[in-house]
Amino acid sequence: MKKRISLLIGALALTLSFTGCGSKKELEYDETQLTYVTQFIIANFEVMDEEAFDNYRQASEYQINKIMSEANAPIEPEVLISMMDAWEAAEKECGEYVEHGEYQFEGSDSGVVVSTEAVYEEREATLEFKFDENLNIESLDIAADYTTGEILKKAGMNTILGMGTVFLVLIFLAFVISLLKYIPMLQEKFTKKTEKNKTPVKEVLKAEVPIVEEELTDDEELVAVITAAIAAADESVSDGFVVRSIRRRKSNKWN
Repeated sequence: MKKRISLLIGALALTLSFTGCGSKKELEYDETQLTYVTQFIIANFEVMDEEAFDNYRQASEYQINKIMSEANAPIEPEVLISMMDAWEAAEKECGEYVEHGEYQFEGSDSGVVVSTEAVYEEREATLEFKFDENLNIESLDIAADYTTGEILKKAGMNTILGMGTVFLVLIFLAFVISLLKYIPMLQEKFTKKTEKNKTPVKEVLKAEVPIVEEELTDDEELVAVITAAIAAADESVSDGFVVRSIRRRKSNKWN
């Protein structure tokens, strides 16, 4: 009995040890350093205007890296530009930035999320700064807080737009289908027109080909006529040569 209990305790301890090895530890981080980075971003974005944001977008990676290095803020140039885009989009949606509350830290094995509630002129929003496992900032997400009425209104507008789009598509399809009945009529009209154009061509071709009937003339008669015509033409200038008449002689046939 004691032996079985010992085996059971050993198996349970082994299971717990494997479970402990399988779970990953939470990433260790310094809240002061993360607070400094987030506060650095907010403080600079708050006083920057549109021209200043554009200057950063046009700056080279070397210039941005130098500025971030001097400020002791590990921010990559592309990450900084994306955070600027998020900040400007939030101000267009929520109005001008006013202030923010305390920072909340949520760590995991893959990084840390630093969040705070911010106040804008038109509405409040939640700011989330995400850091990777090396505690380098990855992104800034700003989510505007909408009231229930605003959410329902927005959902209703989206529904109306969606249904309107569907109805427009259905109307267009119905219009296209209604035009299909004219296709056979157009095809028949085109066929008749083609046949009409082909008929005169055949008649013209027939008219242009005359039937020539050749009259067969005896060669001897033709020679006699030509000789008489030449003699008549030369009668006035010839020396005593007068053509009285031309008679055709029957040829003698020798047997």
